[in-house]
Parts: sequence; structure tokens; C-alpha cells
Amino acid sequence: MKLRLCSLALLLALVAVPSLAHGNKVHLRGTIEKISAESLLVKTPDGKSVEVKLVASTVYVSHTTSKTAQSKDLNADKPAKLTDLAVGNMVVIHATAKDNGLEADEIKFSAPAGAKPAAGGPAKPSA
Repeated sequence: MKLRLCSLALLLALVAVPSLAHGNKVHLRGTIEKISAESLLVKTPDGKSVEVKLVASTVYVSHTTSKTAQSKDLNADKPAKLTDLAVGNMVVIHATAKDNGLEADEIKFSAPAGAKPAAGGPAKPSA
């Protein structure tokens, strides 16, 4: 009986701890559909479009995965800014649920696999 109770307690702890670790944080993955100075529109893998508000404290991180990158840059994360984002970039966003919406805490992004850099550089946010 003790073994069953201990096993049950251990199972509950393993299930409960990860869900408590993020609090009210939301993790969103997808592709950027639209960029503005105030928000991003992200298309998730299941086809939904989700708007994420950008705030002054949002942190931008560029993730390099190119096989043509130099070895020190391969799979490297580098600080970035909003103007580095482009429509079509893949993103992982850590956000906080606020006022019936999401506010981005961190946006990690990379160009889609096989994508070539645009001649004119990344898309600029529209006003």
C-alpha cells in the first residue's frame, strides 16, 4: 500500500511541476505572417493566426541554423531587434497572457530552412 501511495505521489509531482514552472506564461511556435510596430501575427502549425503584442521589454533573439554559416555561428543565438524580423521567419515566442491577449517577453526567430536572404534585407515593420 505504501509503495502505491509513494508511486502515486511521485507521478503527481512529475506531472504537476512542469505545469507550475511556467506560471501564466504561454509558448507559441509558428511562422510570422505580418509585422507591425505594435504586434506580430503568427501562423501556428495547426493553421491558427495568433496576434502577439510587442512591448518595450520584449527581447529579440536571432537563431542561426544555416549550414553555410561559419562553425562558430552554427546554431548560435544572438541579440537582435524588431527590424531584424521578416515575414516568413519561424518563431518561438514566450509570452504573458494580459488583457485578453498575449504580450511577448522573448521572441526567438530564424529564417525558414532553405530560405535565401532577401536582396533588400528583412521586411520592415509597417506602421
